[in-house]
Amino acid sequence: MSDISALAGAVSTGATTVAEAGLQGMVTLKGDLGSAKVKAALKAVGPGLPAQRGIVEKAARAVAWMARDEVLILCAHGEANSVVADLEAALAGSHFLAVNVSDARAMFRVTGPGARETVAKLAPVDLHPERFGAGEMRRTRLAQVPAAIWLSDEAEVSVIAFRSVARYVFDILALSADDSGPVGHF
Repeated sequence: MSDISALAGAVSTGATTVAEAGLQGMVTLKGDLGSAKVKAALKAVGPGLPAQRGIVEKAARAVAWMARDEVLILCAHGEANSVVADLEAALAGSHFLAVNVSDARAMFRVTGPGARETVAKLAPVDLHPERFGAGEMRRTRLAQVPAAIWLSDEAEVSVIAFRSVARYVFDILALSADDSGPVGHF
C-alpha cells in the first residue's frame, strides 16, 4: 500500500475549504447484501449495512451503499488489509468479493458554509437540503469524472474519486469553491 496520498494533503482555502483527506482505507465488498451472513460481517467490521443510497458512520469506520450488491467500507488506511481478511473469514463459503481499493481512490473534504453549493455547481444531483441530507450517499459525477459524495453534516461534503483524476477533482472543487457566488437554488 502507498504511504503517500494522491496530492500530499493539498488544501485550497477561502470561504469554503477544499482539502484532500489524506490516506484513507477503503474496502469494496460485493455480494448479496440481503444475506444474514453479509449483514453480520458488516456489523463485525463496521457500523453495519446502510439503507439504499445511505452511509452509516460510527467512530473511525463507515459503510456506504454503492449499488444493490456493493458497499464501500471506510477505515483507517493501515486497517484496510485486515478488514479484507476479516470479511474473507466471515464470508467463507459465500459468493462475494472483498478488495482493498485504498490506493485506487482519493478522498476530499469540502467544508464551510458554501460546501453544498460548491459540489452542486459540478454534480447533476439535487443537493437541495430537502432532497439530500446527512447520512445520504450518491454516486454521480463531478464535471466529467465519476465520484461518490455524502454530507457528514450541513457544512461538510466528503468526495471520493479515482486517484488517477485526483488533481483534476481537487482543481475543479477549488474553482467551484471560489467566491464567484452560489448556485442560488438553495
